[in-house]
Amino acid sequence: MTSTSHPRDLRTELESLTTEAFRPELADIDRLPTLDIARLMNGEDATVAGAVAERLPQIAAAIDAVAERMARGGCLVYAGAGTAGRLGILDASECPPTFNTDPSRVVGLIAGGPDAVVTSVEGAEDSRDLARADLETLDLTPDDTVVGISASGRTPYAIGAVEHARARGCLTIGLACNPGSPLAAAADHGIEIVVGPELLTGSTRLKSGTAQKLVLNMLSTITMIRLGKTYGNLMVDVRASNDKLRARSHRIVALATGAADEDIERALTATDGEVKHAILTLLADVDGPTAARLLEESGGHLRAALAAAG
Repeated sequence: MTSTSHPRDLRTELESLTTEAFRPELADIDRLPTLDIARLMNGEDATVAGAVAERLPQIAAAIDAVAERMARGGCLVYAGAGTAGRLGILDASECPPTFNTDPSRVVGLIAGGPDAVVTSVEGAEDSRDLARADLETLDLTPDDTVVGISASGRTPYAIGAVEHARARGCLTIGLACNPGSPLAAAADHGIEIVVGPELLTGSTRLKSGTAQKLVLNMLSTITMIRLGKTYGNLMVDVRASNDKLRARSHRIVALATGAADEDIERALTATDGEVKHAILTLLADVDGPTAARLLEESGGHLRAALAAAG
């Protein structure tokens, strides 16, 4: 149901949040020279990685749970409002070109729909029902994961998404930037990155947004590493959809194999540009169809396919 909090109650609630706290020592920041303001912001940003570091065990546990389900065919869904929703969409949109994932495997939902990516959609974040309706279109299964993202940890849209997903048997993660948040409490895995009050009071696109971006980077990247989307630190499932990525594909094969340029080009041609397959043909001295079979039998893990090849 849509939130109907009294404005006074909401003001009191916001005043209790760390992310909304006022910092009197910064009250004259607008009078400072530009370089001094930049130094202040940079100093604030430098504290974010430390706040993330304090929650690495919880982050790792959540990633292992996500990877286990995605290995069975599940999807990863981000749900948030405003900046949090945009960050989820950004992370989801970068998975297909980086890891060659189907766009339906990592999905970003934002309160208010696509229009909310570039403009504010009034009232959308206050609706739990809207989150349920958005998730209903995805036909969730217990192998799917839904990550609610909210700096305050109280956004109804994010909480509603987690509650609906949990009722459907999905894995749920609540990513917030305040301690003791309702969002973290509603999820199987609560991750609270407490970055403290913002440079501009309540502007959670700053440290809170940076913290959320760092955690989402970890969730998607390490999950894809666990799923065999990399070989060492090489993006062997990269999709060569433009000239830059074709050049990168060639370089990745070169770094993985040390083969000559002409051999790399032959291997990429023989495997329709599939980097992982090309590496396998060169390192295991097999043809394209054999490489494809070995990778299918190994669940797409190149190291396992190399071991199976002998």
